[in-house]
Amino acid sequence: MRGGLVAVTALAAVAVGCGAGGEDLVVEGTAPATPYSGPLDLPTREEDGSTAQALLAVTGAAGRALECEGEIFEGNGPDGWSGGDGGDTPQDGLRLHFALLDPEVPRSGYRVERREDERVLYSFDVGGRTKVAVVVAHDQKGRPGWGPETSASCDPAELPADFAGSGRYEFWTDARGERQPVARIHSSTGPEHCGWQSARFLTLGRGETATTYVRDPGGTLGADLLTAPYDPDAPLPADARDTGYRYGEGQLWLTDDHRTAYVRTPGGVEAWPAATDVPACM
Repeated sequence: MRGGLVAVTALAAVAVGCGAGGEDLVVEGTAPATPYSGPLDLPTREEDGSTAQALLAVTGAAGRALECEGEIFEGNGPDGWSGGDGGDTPQDGLRLHFALLDPEVPRSGYRVERREDERVLYSFDVGGRTKVAVVVAHDQKGRPGWGPETSASCDPAELPADFAGSGRYEFWTDARGERQPVARIHSSTGPEHCGWQSARFLTLGRGETATTYVRDPGGTLGADLLTAPYDPDAPLPADARDTGYRYGEGQLWLTDDHRTAYVRTPGGVEAWPAATDVPACM
């Protein structure tokens, strides 16, 4: 890497991928300081898990075109559309990417970074560095026309603040007020389709080593999913330490066993128990 998550829709519905508020999906832009110079037609393969290695394997050139501060965050390989979906232009292929996958990335401001034979690399850049990359291809096997081949994106915290604040992630900061990567720490409200919107989830880390804590005052999840009940007025253990992570007026404190997240506010301390496993509905 210059530096997962994987619906099929007719092309007539692709317009949902256009930039919001009349903004242009594709712009002229300014070339990055170090444009991607590798081939666009790179082999891909599926690997288990959502590690950076697995995501690079499935995203081919898109993953390698990124210029992330951290590791690749999300990506998709060459799948998800059929013969009747391809468009007439590369930009149609980019629109189809958004219509099919509905990724949590900006929908406007992309620039043509590279053209090569029957492929085009589109990039969304922040500060002259590629944070989202989409490779569209023409006339793939069984898929005539232009459509998405591979895509990849950096951590949502590396996207512009006005966009990052509109998604499902609640971004925590460190003690200096610097926004932290979602892969390190983030919180979010529970999904409506599960009826969990009164709960909040705080996740430290990513993948198999992640720990998720739950603020569930209404008891919507059930005791079997939590290591202990939520406590809205808990004493702060003597051995708890301030992690330096902040969200609004909330401060995150942890003990060495990491079984409970203590969120300290001006009004007191809340104890968020760890989940016994990642809730299936998430």
